[in-house]
Amino acid sequence: MSTLPTSESAVPVIPPYATMLGFTRYVTRTGPAKATFVGGLRRARERRTGFNPHGQLVKALKADIAFRTGGSYLNGVTALVKDRWKPLYEAVSTGALTYLKSLGDPDQVSLAQTRDALASVGPLAVKINPHFGLRYEDGHREAVRLHFDEAPPTPEAITATLHLMAGHMDQILPNADPVLVDLRRGVTHRIDPAMKPADIESWLTGEAAAFTTMWSTTVA
Repeated sequence: MSTLPTSESAVPVIPPYATMLGFTRYVTRTGPAKATFVGGLRRARERRTGFNPHGQLVKALKADIAFRTGGSYLNGVTALVKDRWKPLYEAVSTGALTYLKSLGDPDQVSLAQTRDALASVGPLAVKINPHFGLRYEDGHREAVRLHFDEAPPTPEAITATLHLMAGHMDQILPNADPVLVDLRRGVTHRIDPAMKPADIESWLTGEAAAFTTMWSTTVA
């Protein structure tokens, strides 16, 4: 009588996956740092760990846009967070106010609902998740992704983020333009029209293939 093979020692297969933030951080790394970073993402995925310290600031920025309050929510948000996060909020909120002012007349801009998208970049599933959308009185729309890091976004991170959003805008916010806001400095980045989408797609597909290989070979 034959017996079926057991799977008691089998290791659960965790499919390769990255958020847009994780993938764009990955493409900026070089050499062994890439594998180390992918290993960290895989372990976090397996353990379902992760914490977003910026949630209150995003809510404050969106409230100032929605209610046209000119920064009153941003000015007060630092006092609402735990002491350990106050230095972060102090560092970021000033740039957020600069960005808010750059939007112009508050009566001419409002929030627009965005949706997340799940992209297939080569063999890799990437979650495309902007922070919010904007709708201007002239009909123009923007899907906004915020960058919170102390260092400015690299050219690679900017290109990857904007290209990923642009390629899935029909799901995220139809007829909108993607923007990446360096929130600490209040600087908005938009797609460089000189860049060739086919070249960017080829680059990202290659990066995604390498990511997938590292994910499969990294020991958790």
